Order: sequence, then C-alpha cells, then structure tokens
Amino acid sequence: MFALLIKQTHATMTTKKITVKESTSTKDNTLQTTIAQLQTALPALKVQLGEKKFKKRIKKAAKVLVAGTKKAPEKQVVPPVKKIIPAKKIAPPKKKAAKPAASK
Repeated sequence: MFALLIKQTHATMTTKKITVKESTSTKDNTLQTTIAQLQTALPALKVQLGEKKFKKRIKKAAKVLVAGTKKAPEKQVVPPVKKIIPAKKIAPPKKKAAKPAASK
C-alpha cells in the first residue's frame, strides 16, 4: 500500500507547481519556501493526518527550521581610506665650519 502511495504522489509531484508569494521580508520568503518544500516532500503524511493537521504541523516545523537562520548582514559602504604618507623630514642645514681667524 505504501509503495503504491509513493508512486501516485511521485507522479503528482512532478505535475504540480507550488508558487510562493512574493513577500517583502526575506524571512517570510524563506518560511514560505520551506513550507512548500516540506509539503512536496511529505505527501504520505498528509494522507495519514488529514489536510488541516498536516498544514498546522508543516507550518510549525517550517518555523522551527527558519528560526535558526540568520539574516544576511547589510553590507556597509566603507569609504576608501587614503594612505597618509609621512612628509619627508627636511634635514637641518649643515653648519659651516668656522674658518680659522687669519693670523697677522
């Protein structure tokens, strides 16, 4: 019976396309995608539990799975840092050696 159920669901899985609503939040989008994937992966459970219980449990499972994901941090634009080149030190002028006084 179970093998027959898998063959039937496999044939229906390929023909059905589950669409995910476009949502503004990536977390909501991830949740809806996860729900859709779980529904396609567990059709035998849907038959055993019934439509209403199956939807509730899939929704709870998807929330648990998505809760562990982190939001991608927004990339901050950092202005390029200009390299500060230290100014060359100017050597102090060399002192001229005092000429010996002229002797008379």
